[in-house]
Amino acid sequence: MYKRFIAMLCVAAVLCGCERSDPNSPLNLRKTIFKDMLRASEQLGGMLRGRVAFDEHAFAEGASRLDALARRPWQHFPVPAEGERSNAQPAVWQRQARFEDLAGQLEVATAALHGQSQRRPLRASDLQGPMDAVEQACTACHREFRNH
Repeated sequence: MYKRFIAMLCVAAVLCGCERSDPNSPLNLRKTIFKDMLRASEQLGGMLRGRVAFDEHAFAEGASRLDALARRPWQHFPVPAEGERSNAQPAVWQRQARFEDLAGQLEVATAALHGQSQRRPLRASDLQGPMDAVEQACTACHREFRNH
């Protein structure tokens, strides 16, 4: 009985190891970037909505980080290999021009937010419009190209 249990554990360990994906794969790289973007965006949105204390310096740093991140994920969208999992719809590759257009809109929106965050004094009322544009750009792309 004990030997059978050990054998089952070994098989389970091997099978679990097979499910791991390459951390440097395009899928994992873009997922990491998008998660970082989400964390930065949530922090900024939280400051503007009063869920997090507003801090000029932290907001400016977060806007700068979000702007830099917004330019990074697009290079990690090669056509997936057969059997590769992806949260992106096949339309990403079928309608590449539209996907690139929406990516560009996000980059413009994050640049505007970053630019506004460099003006002093920072006021939430001045930042809300650019932050809304960032959130709308994210939503527009997800609506068309992400499997939910």
